[in-house]
Amino acid sequence: MLEQLLIFTRGGLILWTCKELGNALKGSPIDTLIRSCLLEERSGAASYNYDAPGAASYTLKWTFHNELGLVFVAVYQRILHLLYVDELLEMVKREFSEIYDPKRVEYFDFDETFRQLRKEAEARAEELRKVKPMGNDGRKQQVVKKGSGRKLENGHSNGNHSVVGEGNRGMGLANGKENARSNNGAFDVSKLQKLKSKGVKKPTDTSVVVRKGSKADPKTKVTKKNRVWDDSPKDAKLDFTDPVEENGNENIQVVAADQGESMMDKEEIISSDSEEDEEDEEVGKDSKPDAKKKGWFSSMFQSIAGKANLEKADLEPALKALKDRLMTKNVAEEIAEKLCESVAASLEGKKLASFTRISSTVQAAMEEALGRILTPRRSIDILRDVHAAREQRKPYVVVFVGVNGVGKSTNLAKVAYWLLQHKVSVMMAACDTFRSGAVEQLRTHARRLQIPIFEKGYEKDPAVVAKEAIQEATRNGSDVVLVDTAGRMQDNEPLMRALSKLIYLNNPDLVLFVGEALVGNDAVDQLSKFNQKLADLSTSPNPRLIDGILLTKFDTIDDKVGAALSMVYISGSPVMFVGCGQSYTDLKKLNVKAIIKTLLK
Repeated sequence: MLEQLLIFTRGGLILWTCKELGNALKGSPIDTLIRSCLLEERSGAASYNYDAPGAASYTLKWTFHNELGLVFVAVYQRILHLLYVDELLEMVKREFSEIYDPKRVEYFDFDETFRQLRKEAEARAEELRKVKPMGNDGRKQQVVKKGSGRKLENGHSNGNHSVVGEGNRGMGLANGKENARSNNGAFDVSKLQKLKSKGVKKPTDTSVVVRKGSKADPKTKVTKKNRVWDDSPKDAKLDFTDPVEENGNENIQVVAADQGESMMDKEEIISSDSEEDEEDEEVGKDSKPDAKKKGWFSSMFQSIAGKANLEKADLEPALKALKDRLMTKNVAEEIAEKLCESVAASLEGKKLASFTRISSTVQAAMEEALGRILTPRRSIDILRDVHAAREQRKPYVVVFVGVNGVGKSTNLAKVAYWLLQHKVSVMMAACDTFRSGAVEQLRTHARRLQIPIFEKGYEKDPAVVAKEAIQEATRNGSDVVLVDTAGRMQDNEPLMRALSKLIYLNNPDLVLFVGEALVGNDAVDQLSKFNQKLADLSTSPNPRLIDGILLTKFDTIDDKVGAALSMVYISGSPVMFVGCGQSYTDLKKLNVKAIIKTLLK
């Protein structure tokens, strides 16, 4: 039976709920739906399954009235497979929208209307159930049972029967909208087999002749030649894939010695002349309107004598221009506004020095503020910490965390390569037991770099795997253990709970959050929620949070470097590494001066 049906606004105000049902829901399915689907822009799904603490499992379905800003949600037990829920929601939406008044907050008179709508929907569903699975010509249909105790290809159980035959159109009506919506995303194996059979063509005689010719005389095989631009020298090699032997084994060579020096050990040189010229031009542009308003003599006199005290009205034009400039560099709007407020508070009431403009004073104050934010508050010298841990005869443990697809495994290999160049023994721990291919990916990096890897396969507890890896590193005398974890969204509570357990059980020396530099403001949301989940789900009274940040794909953002500022500002954690390419050497430190000049130019 239907457990609950409620109507609320997009602002969260509950307008009506069915008192007749009155069943106490176990857990908080409505809150979870809002948090996981509606607020995260996943409301396009057909339904949402909620597993309550204990044995209760609910299915939630919803619909919107976008013009009025209303949300209609129905909750029922997952095992029942109610067929009338979709139709009932549409009927309720139609009737409630006619009596809705934005100034009204109580709708007690809708109880009787809902009772009638529910009876109609249940009666219609009962009539559809009684339709016999027989065609008009009286012939029997072939009934194929799907999902009787099994799971379909999409991973969800389905107890309904799909009918195959001439009369399946009538049975399709019997199944109703429920099955139509649930089967839209189903994976049809028969269609895939048909496509495969169509796509695979039999070899023609010409193809046989070509193959025979290529086997008989392989030297005459036509290969594409590399294009040479102007007088540039020819590239010796374009294919950098691993060579494969005849027996199918990969012949992976050691590339660590061929990659050269890591960019972490190279000093980045900044040419600031052109940037200073641009700043002077912008300052001149900002000061032109003031000069026109005040006149030449008054502006000259003020620049010589200086202004008595800076007021907020004097700072607003320059701060607004500075805020817009920061936002164009991909800084979050909220953070840019807070920075401008901080600069205004630090300058308000101060006397403007002689021969200085307000815009240049504001920019200098902002530059100091950015320097304080981006400069690490603690030491980020990992090599020193590794040597300190070595003296205590224990491995230095680094855990890489982050969302899916940001490059945790790749940048873990870059960090391993950098540590190897400093004569530090490294061991990898494959604790991503969730994603298919994650262990093989890390194993490939380990073979290339010729370092040991600790793995236990898939579907294992990552916290236990990490603990065993640390014990193995202690026995073998490894200096550093780099722990690779599964990518997870910040709202995925089971995976976040597993990550919290891994950090609590192993107490790593460094927890690195790996985030993309190109995602912009979403990185702030990811980092803040990661910290929040680690704090909420930890069993320790003093939970461990993110210690540092590794920014990836930094070579793809041009001058949109605002994500680095936003992430550091929101978390207080320093940026310890910056990934800027695809090879093992493409890892460098964050140049604070370069970031500040890029943000303000």
